[in-house]
Parts: sequence; structure tokens; C-alpha cells
Amino acid sequence: MAAEKQVPAGGGGSSSGGSGGGRGAGGEENKENERPSAGSKANKEFGDSLSLEILQIIKESQQQHGLRHGDFQRYRGYCSRRQRRLRKTLNFKMGNRHKFTGKKVTEDLLTDNRYLLLVLMDAERAWSYAMQLKQEANTEPRKRFHLLSRLRKAVKHAEELERLCESNRVDAKTKLEAQAYTAYLSGMLRFEHQEWKAAIEAFNKCKTIYEKLASAFTEEQAVLYNQRVEEISPNIRYCAYNIGDQSAINELMQMRLRSGGTEGLLAEKLEALITQTRAKQAATMSEVEWRGRAVPVRIDKVRIFLLGLADNEAAIAQAESEETKERLFESMLSECRDAIQAVREELKPDQKQRDYTLEGESGKVSNLQYLHSYLTYIKLSTAIKRNENMAKGLQKAVLQQPPEDDSKRSPRPQDLIRLYDIILQNLVELLQLPGLEEDRAFQKEIGLKTLVYKAYRCFFIAQSYVLVKKWSEALVLYDRVLKYADEVNSDAGAFKNSLKDLPDVQELITQVRSEKCSLQAAAILDTNDSHQTETSFQVKDNKPLVERFETFCLDPSLVTKQANLVHFPPGFQPIPCKPLFFDLALNHVAFPPLEDKLEQKTKSGLTGYIKGIFGFRS
Repeated sequence: MAAEKQVPAGGGGSSSGGSGGGRGAGGEENKENERPSAGSKANKEFGDSLSLEILQIIKESQQQHGLRHGDFQRYRGYCSRRQRRLRKTLNFKMGNRHKFTGKKVTEDLLTDNRYLLLVLMDAERAWSYAMQLKQEANTEPRKRFHLLSRLRKAVKHAEELERLCESNRVDAKTKLEAQAYTAYLSGMLRFEHQEWKAAIEAFNKCKTIYEKLASAFTEEQAVLYNQRVEEISPNIRYCAYNIGDQSAINELMQMRLRSGGTEGLLAEKLEALITQTRAKQAATMSEVEWRGRAVPVRIDKVRIFLLGLADNEAAIAQAESEETKERLFESMLSECRDAIQAVREELKPDQKQRDYTLEGESGKVSNLQYLHSYLTYIKLSTAIKRNENMAKGLQKAVLQQPPEDDSKRSPRPQDLIRLYDIILQNLVELLQLPGLEEDRAFQKEIGLKTLVYKAYRCFFIAQSYVLVKKWSEALVLYDRVLKYADEVNSDAGAFKNSLKDLPDVQELITQVRSEKCSLQAAAILDTNDSHQTETSFQVKDNKPLVERFETFCLDPSLVTKQANLVHFPPGFQPIPCKPLFFDLALNHVAFPPLEDKLEQKTKSGLTGYIKGIFGFRS
């Protein structure tokens, strides 16, 4: 079993019990159950009172043991194992293998903060089991009853922890954290019971306590408390919406879009609420206009997607971190694929209408096919924006901020080339959309975008050649970049509005000109260095090292994979061969005649046949 190291912060007194060190993984696991030293910061502030960093302990344990990936079963197993180790360390066992003896942590036992930790692990184990059952209840609804039972158990243990912390032996900070923890679990239980008023009161109490703690302690500790406040804020707004505050729905949607999604108890409910709200708005939506053509929209899933399109784009623009942007892009692409699939299903019964153009209107497709082209355009455009956003991040790393740590793989121009290849492929697919073959403005706009991305792709191909010191190839590619950029500048007069979101071509031109100067200087220096090396150090003959031991010279090829050490394969050398013997007397030997030794020819005919029957044949 891997080591599970978690040291509860705070507390005082000396260590009691526990297994000795030097036992491998078991020794590491028991370190988390040892009491902190009496000189901790909390004890200096509150004297000799007990202290327990409740929120810090549960957050670190959750992140290290499964909840980073949503594995509640793994975290529940960790809580059980840690609880068992605590009981063994404190000699607080529930009987033996033959008889169970129930014991409760009382105020008289509070000489060690690990007794508080024992009750906390009880609550965490029950809570993690409830969250595990919530995941399984999607396919097995009856598990919801067990889920509520485990949540009630978690609240009961939290209340027991709060009662123990009311003792004078526990410091004020731990008391406040215990109250906030109990309020949090109580709010989650009321939330599942759909008791909105009780839930919002509990969440508000939890939020207030954590905000006060955040303002009273250091910035490092305040970060943890503020994160918990952000976690419960969507739950509070959802409860307010169900109580009757209609303005809360807008805040909930903004919270979801800014964070790229929600987790926990609120996730499914919030998604259902947003879908329901958009469905009500979609009832009034009848058509959509794109490139001068109005198309009726009769599919509910498509209406809902188109209504949320503006919100999704605004959230992507406002997202602060790259991870949030990536999640929003993936969510938007997933919704777009679902909408396109719904349109395809509608197109199947109308195969003839999709295959053939409308009568009397050459080049004009049906409304349903045109709607399919519009959704495909949205999907490809979103994919281009996502890849362009990834390319911007890599460009900063390649051009401006090279990593100093050699242990990490630094970004290379080849990574950007692959992204621009995908973007150019998406642009080719845009040109092939049905219904836009006669739209010259659209074709021209896509052609200009293609030139912009070709210029950037060509620039990073040149950068990759510079890295391997292929100066001539890089210089030719830089000239090609300038050619693409000049074509864009000359033809972009009427399309400046559509090209303003693309990478800046003028900035690229400036970058290319500076790179060309650097390239020419590097090429000259490289030529001088190679000439000097050849005249001073390099070996001018092809003799292997074994034949020139008597001559000293610096041969750079000796440290490469093609080091010339010996002749291989070795040359041929003359060696004596085995003599050949010929029998010359055989040609002059006369052999004796053998006619008398040969058998006479047997007689044939009737006489011979008769003699043969009776055995008289000679």
C-alpha cells in the first residue's frame, strides 16, 4: 500500500503511542497520526489548547487520495484506513476480534487533538460514501435512500465534533472551523431534501464563518477559506432561485460559464435548470438569419444551442485561465455536435431534398441543409478559435519565454506547425459547405484567412529550420511569409472587420524582418566558425584514429556516432592456402580385359521356356 502522508496542523503536547520509524510504508503512514510539536504557531497564539486545521486537513486528504479525479470510493477507503490507524495509535479500539465494545470520544479524553481527528474522519468517511452513492444513483435510483442516510450520519458526526470543540481545551479557531464544517454538511443534507430555506441558512452560516476566518489570518490560509466560499456560492444562489429570487438564474449561469462547469450536488440540478430556462426562451424562437438568408428553426435542441451561443462566446472571452477556456471550448463543441446530429436525423427522411437542389433555383439548397451548414460553420469556427488560442500560448513560450528548467520539455516550433495544419484543414472544410458555393464574399474572406494562417505556419517552419542551422531554407521561407502578408494587406480592404480577430499580420512582418537580420548574422558567424575550425582543428585526411596516434589534433567527430576509429570492415590479407593434388598416372594406366568375366546371354525360345519350368536351365 502506498504511503499516505497527512499531518494535521496545530495541537500541542507530546506524542503518545504510535509505531516506530524505519518500517517502510507503514512507518510513513503512521507519521500522519503523530501529534505536532508543542511549539507550533497555533499553540503560541492560543497557549496549550488543542488545535485542529479542519479545512486544511480535509482538503489535502481529498486532493491526495482520489477526489482530484472524482474517485470517492478511494477516498472513503483512505478515511477507513486512517481511522483504523488512529484507533491503534491512541489505543482506542472498539473491542477485539471476538467482541465489539462501543466507545465514544468524550470531553475527558481531549488531551490529544487526534481524538478530534478521529471524529472528523468518521464524518468524512460517511460524506464520501454519500457522494459515491450519488454517482451510482444516476443508474440505480433506489440508492438515493442510502445516500440520504449516509449524509445524515455525516451530519451527526460533524455535530459531535462541534460539541467536543466547545470544550475549554480547544482553541477558538478550531471551534469556528467545526461550526462551519457542521453548517456545510447540514446545508448539503437540506439541499438534497430540497428544503431550500434551511439549506440557504446553513450555507450562509458556513460562508460567514469562512469569510471571517479569511480576514483574520494570513493570506496563505485565507486562500483556502476563500476557495470554500466560492464553492458554496452557486449552492446559495440556487437555493435563492428556488425560494423565489428570479435574478439568481443569471448569476448561476455566469458562475457556470466562468468556471467552465460545476461539481458536486449542484452540477446536475444547475444543468437541468439552465436547459429548462433556455427551452422556455426557445419556444419564442422561430428562425435564424445567416449571410442574408433567414432559415426557420423547428428543432428544440438546435434552438437551445443557438440561444446559448452568445453566452458561451462571452464566457470564453471573459475566462481568466487557459484551463477554463479549454473547458468552455470543449463544452461548446460538444453542444454543437449534438445540435448537428439532431439536424442530420431530420435530414435522413428527406434524402431527395438534401441531394438535389430546389427546382428553378440553381445552387440553392433546402432550409434544413442550409441550417446544417450554419451549425457546421459554427463548429469549425469554434475549433479554429480553440486551436488559435492554444497556438498563442505556445508562441509566447517559443518566442518570448523559453523555459529555464532543462528537465522539462520546452515547446518547439514543430508543435505550432501541427496546430496551423489543423486550422488550414478546417478552413478547407468551410469552403466546401453546401449552399455557399456562389457566395463570393464568403469565399474571398476564407481565402484571406487561409493566407494569414499560411503565413504563420510558414514562419514557424522557418523557425524550425533555424534551429538546425539551415540558413538558406529559412531565408526562403521568411520571404514567402512576407509574400503572404503582402497579399493579405493588398486584398483586406473590404474585410477588415472579419479579419480583426485574426493574428496581426503587421506584427508578423516586423517579427520576420528582425528574424531575417538575425539569421544573416548567424549565418555569417557560423561560416567563420566552421572555416576556423577546419583550418585549426579538423583532420584533413580520412585516416582512422588507430593510424594517427603519433599526431595530436582535436577531432570533433570522435564524440559523435560516426567516429572514425578503425577500418571497418577490415581489408583482405594474403594467407597460404592448402595445396591441391592431381593424379596424373591415371591417364596412362591400361586396365586388363574383363570379357571372360561377363555372364553369357541366356537362350530364348520354347526350349528355354520348357527347361525353365522343370529346372533344367543352365
